[in-house]
Amino acid sequence: MTNDDIEFAQNRLELISFRIGEQEYCVDIMAVREIRGWAAATPLPQSPPYVRGVINLRGAVLPIIDLANRLGFGVTEPNARHVIIVVRIGNRVVGLLVDAVSEILTTTADAIQPTPDVACDAVKRFVKGILAVEGRMISWIVLDQILPDQSLEEAA
Repeated sequence: MTNDDIEFAQNRLELISFRIGEQEYCVDIMAVREIRGWAAATPLPQSPPYVRGVINLRGAVLPIIDLANRLGFGVTEPNARHVIIVVRIGNRVVGLLVDAVSEILTTTADAIQPTPDVACDAVKRFVKGILAVEGRMISWIVLDQILPDQSLEEAA
């Protein structure tokens, strides 16, 4: 094993990429607990529009977040092809409704480009950085910002 191999292994990041519409996003694989097919969520009264409701996951009730809606891309009309990525955010478990999971990406932190300044703090709030892979631009989502703590408590 060369020094370059050792350095790569120490700085290695594994990300799961997924699609929302025609765009690709990714999250840290360490936050992902499982990936499930779409299951109808039970709506909750007075929940924010991006909270689809809750599902029972082996005895645990967890909120399902319409990630497209949360990111400002409109409401998803889920079907059997949609996927729920179950992630841990802090000490909470949340399901993210996305169109499809694409692949597992292995990269290093220095390959992540900073989020460009587009005169909108919301972009930097939700996007940790941009990864360019084989001509594709993949936005790394900041999971901590997906659901404010107050909304999480209301939804759970």
